[in-house]
Amino acid sequence: MTGSGDLPVTPSSPGAELLCELRSAIAHFVILPSEQALDAVTLWVAATHLQPAWQHAPRLAVIGPAKRCGKSRLLDIVTETVHDPLITVNASSAAIFRSITDQPPTLLVDEADTMFGTVKAAEKNEDLRGLLNAGHQRNRPTLRVTGPDHKVVKFPTFAMAALAGIGDLPDTIMDRSVVIRMRRRAPGERVSSYRSDRDNPGLRELRDGLHTWLVPLIDAATDMEPPMPVDDRAADTWEPLVTVADLAGGEWPVRAREACRAMTAFESGQDEDGGLKTRILVDIRRVFAAGGNPDALSTEHLLTALKADHEAPWAEHGPTGLSARGLQLPLKDYGIGSMNIRFPDGVQLKGFTRNGFLDAWSRYCPEPAESPVTTGG
Repeated sequence: MTGSGDLPVTPSSPGAELLCELRSAIAHFVILPSEQALDAVTLWVAATHLQPAWQHAPRLAVIGPAKRCGKSRLLDIVTETVHDPLITVNASSAAIFRSITDQPPTLLVDEADTMFGTVKAAEKNEDLRGLLNAGHQRNRPTLRVTGPDHKVVKFPTFAMAALAGIGDLPDTIMDRSVVIRMRRRAPGERVSSYRSDRDNPGLRELRDGLHTWLVPLIDAATDMEPPMPVDDRAADTWEPLVTVADLAGGEWPVRAREACRAMTAFESGQDEDGGLKTRILVDIRRVFAAGGNPDALSTEHLLTALKADHEAPWAEHGPTGLSARGLQLPLKDYGIGSMNIRFPDGVQLKGFTRNGFLDAWSRYCPEPAESPVTTGG
């Protein structure tokens, strides 16, 4: 990644140029984990200026494994460029939902690990987690009894939100988030220092430019249904970002979809439970494909191939790596089991047929369809 964050293309519209300027400004102060993550943050910030157009309000989860990974610095830059920022540390759910109106602010929560990082803290902040979950979709108000007459009052919850903290957030929030996994800078990586008095005026000028460009496009954005490279909740979460990219045009429609596809695929393998179960299906499909998609593979062959992939978790899965039993357990939930198979060389071994995986592959990890890309304008 370059320190400047400059794109190797010439913007083709004022909107595309603004996004390129914002992208460069973010990269000036923070090193993101990938080019796709930098594109995603840029588009998420821009999308906050069109919140009335969205059916879903994507969360931005800025997380890292330890301190000094740049999480708070990224939140500083985001705060100065989003629409109507409302930043807080350790706020109560009551205070937050009373701050959300029909013209929602952008919620910014630093040190989110203090709210959800332990079982005790998570239990204490269960109402806040519920509010953040509900606020991902429009028309999901929270109900409270207020006033001397004990009237039931609906409080809106819909608002885009960024949360920064150490370690993963609760699964239900992560599932509604564009996830940015920060890391410490390597010895050769350099960024500029951030000084609010010096740097905020330029960042706010970018914010005002985004507002001027995007607010007149609210009706157009509301009517858009961009082709998406993912499905279901991932599509709901990324659609505002892809819509902004299509409105901007230039290279942004392609870059947005590349970021969506790559970052969603990465997150699908991060959860220790459901994520690993999906990951093993994807990796087994890759092993079959590498062998020319034979009718069957032996359990031994599958295990050897899975553990040989240094980018996968299987070599360290369990005391001695993934075992035959360890392979069986997650596949059992999909109705897939091993059987005695006679292979073309006449040897009979325990193994798996390719047909046994087809239904699970189609349901849980379908190959992404190539969607036509709208260039916008």
